[in-house]
Amino acid sequence: MTTAVETQPTEQAQVHEPADVFVVFGITGDLAKVMTFHSLYRLEERGLLDCPIVGVAVDDWTVDQLRERARESIEGTGQSIDEKVFERFAERLSYVEGDFGDDATYERVAQAIDGAKHPVFYLEIPPFLFGRVVKGLAEVGVTKNGRVVVEKPFGHDRASAGELADELHQYLDESQLYRIDHYLGKMGLEEIIYLRLSNSMLEPVWNRNYIESVQITMAEDFGVEDRGHFYDPVGALRDVVVNHLLQVVAASAMEAPAGGDPTTIKDGQVALFRAIADADPAHYVRGQYDGYLDIDGVAADSKTETYAALRLDIDNWRWSGVPFFIRTGKRLPATQTELRLIFKHPPRLGFHTLLGRAPEANQLVIKLDPSTGVRLVLDAHRADKRGADTITLDMEFAEEGGEGPTPYEVLLHAAMVGNSTRFTRQDGVEEAWRIMQPLLDNPPPVDAYSPGSWGPDSAKALVAGHGHWQQPWIQQ
Repeated sequence: MTTAVETQPTEQAQVHEPADVFVVFGITGDLAKVMTFHSLYRLEERGLLDCPIVGVAVDDWTVDQLRERARESIEGTGQSIDEKVFERFAERLSYVEGDFGDDATYERVAQAIDGAKHPVFYLEIPPFLFGRVVKGLAEVGVTKNGRVVVEKPFGHDRASAGELADELHQYLDESQLYRIDHYLGKMGLEEIIYLRLSNSMLEPVWNRNYIESVQITMAEDFGVEDRGHFYDPVGALRDVVVNHLLQVVAASAMEAPAGGDPTTIKDGQVALFRAIADADPAHYVRGQYDGYLDIDGVAADSKTETYAALRLDIDNWRWSGVPFFIRTGKRLPATQTELRLIFKHPPRLGFHTLLGRAPEANQLVIKLDPSTGVRLVLDAHRADKRGADTITLDMEFAEEGGEGPTPYEVLLHAAMVGNSTRFTRQDGVEEAWRIMQPLLDNPPPVDAYSPGSWGPDSAKALVAGHGHWQQPWIQQ
């Protein structure tokens, strides 16, 4: 057995070697059922899976039971199964049974992956188990040249995020840790940065000289349903704002990176976070939809927010004076995530009287979920109007490039090949919590809102002086 090693949380020791085994802790759980098996199968289908897969869980299963669960899970997503592809995939699967608190479990894992030089361990388990599992793996000597992928949440505030990192850094270098955020597998950091910076008609106007405000919306038309026990201690701010939506802020606002390597891109992201002022509770609205308190697992007097809207201000040359408005909520009229840049109004000139109206502000909309696309909102003469009116120029990426890989396909493959660009670094995690900590420390009261509405009326005042909340693309 080896003992815990002291490491520094740096990214100097980059680990780029492709995985020669992929070990999934918690493979019998819900995340594997709805995401992991389907994503791995799709990687197999695309010829991108080339290592064994070892599942580890406490359930007393055989490998045949695991393979049957894999088939049921894949079919449950609506994916049609190619039997030859599934046969290749199933042959990769093996299973290790054991309690994560038992040292013998890690001995069995070490035996199962004997000879592997660059294992990847995927911990789709609760965060309180991360430290125990990593310690167990380190003590049997299998983490030295490996990578460990962990699911959010990365703490529940800034202090706990630091404590979790300190625990893991006893056994792993920061470069070995891949913190997975499924939103970075969508049209995320890399794609938005590329769209901004590779088009000379966009970059010169992507700043405070031309942009009035930025709106980021993550709307969901469904509620908490049967997840009350999980959601009630968390709420919207911790669930999606401090991670998913701050990643969208970073992609839309960071400066052009000097290079395309993961460290340089993450340095740019962290620099942007450091320029964001602490969020102000005076510019924060919380809401809770009617009926939330009736959900099983929700406290009868719960003050947990199912809706959050806030303003962020970035103190740098590019963005000073441009508010970034963020909102997210459950039981809203639609499911849609988008980034919307609202440009300044053109000056009022005499020829406007010939057009019958003053022109509206231009907008650029980047749709992130459930599909991806770009929309330009412009003013022009229309044959069906007297004078000018708004027109939209839309492009759905699926129509030009076909169906892309799912987020977990992107992220699991990146972890296997050792590309950490889409995974968050510890200093970025801590800065994100720093930005949001005042909202956790001094939250305003929750305002009720009706399911099917766009949240509490109090959120309208948040954007006062900067127009109004724009309805998502699919609602227009």
